[in-house]
Amino acid sequence: MNAALRTHPLPAPKSVQIAIYFADDEVNLYQVRQWYAPMAELAKTWPVTIISRSPTAALALWDEAPVPVVYLRSVASLENFVDEQDLRIVFYINQNARNFQMFRYGEMWHVFINHGESDKMYMTTNQFKAYDYSLIAGEAARDRLERTLWNFDLDARTRMIGRPQADHLTGTPPYPSDDRTTVLYAPTWEGDRPAAAYGSVASHGVRLVDGLLATGRHRVIYRPHPRSGVVDHGYARANRSIIAAIARANAADPSAQHVYDTSSALGWQLAMTDVAITDISAMIYDRLATGKPLLVTRPVAAGAEIDRGGYLEDAEWLEAAESADIVELVDRVLYSDAAKQKLSWWVERYFGDTSPGAATARLHAAVQDLMDEWDVHAGRNGKAE
Repeated sequence: MNAALRTHPLPAPKSVQIAIYFADDEVNLYQVRQWYAPMAELAKTWPVTIISRSPTAALALWDEAPVPVVYLRSVASLENFVDEQDLRIVFYINQNARNFQMFRYGEMWHVFINHGESDKMYMTTNQFKAYDYSLIAGEAARDRLERTLWNFDLDARTRMIGRPQADHLTGTPPYPSDDRTTVLYAPTWEGDRPAAAYGSVASHGVRLVDGLLATGRHRVIYRPHPRSGVVDHGYARANRSIIAAIARANAADPSAQHVYDTSSALGWQLAMTDVAITDISAMIYDRLATGKPLLVTRPVAAGAEIDRGGYLEDAEWLEAAESADIVELVDRVLYSDAAKQKLSWWVERYFGDTSPGAATARLHAAVQDLMDEWDVHAGRNGKAE
């Protein structure tokens, strides 16, 4: 591993204009993976490179990322890279404390793009103020920030781009097209503090999966968060129980083809399933961007913070006590006209125009505006080429 890290080539000097800064370890690669396709599209116009600060993440990124990756573990190597390149925009996808090591460099825009849209407390952190700009999804995100952040100029420092990832939801499901109703259950992890205890695997998951497996007319796609069970052993046991139940159901009826999904790519799971069941996480909004039916599990933890001013105020909630009635609830969100109309209204509010290519066009327009603004400031300071 050390040899690979030492010998991997760096981009040619002055060849990088946009960087995606990722300081986390391999366990959080899901955060950057969702940006692969949009950044590959951006790279057709502007040179894009991922900066990795972790050796395990860098090795994985070299194998799978569609744009160049550099490993810069030390501050000295980071500084040398900045000095050699023509960086104009640095994108940040999380709030890692080591982001501050990159913030020290001026003459470039530091832009927060996050790793999903949601109504978690994370989405209104005062850390937004650390960035020059933030690219946000839509009116709901803007209103959320306006309610929470004091003395923050939303007009000047945010741009609404929708959900460009939704333009790249690809892949082929590992099961045939048949008359089964496909249900994606994509819970989050248990969280590391009471306010973020949104995970449903132990409280809802076992019963709802058992209920769907028993019907003979549903197909379950179980996609747990990769960190499920890292804090709570009971949560880990519930996760293993669901995985085992899926294996037993497939052994009993091979035609069912239920799926325990651990793949890195997220596309067909959102775009091609009939109903989704999610926890309070970015997965809600990944699904919402497709305009397809979903249920949201209500946390059982008393301290879990739930946004009261957005989609979650009006969501199709799944209470823990209702998990045994999951079949009836799935049918309601799938076939009720009222549920369909409500869903359509919220899709527009969170993401604006979701027609194919619309969000990608807004992302590219935002980047072009930032590049133009960089040129203005660089010209004033004698940096422009």
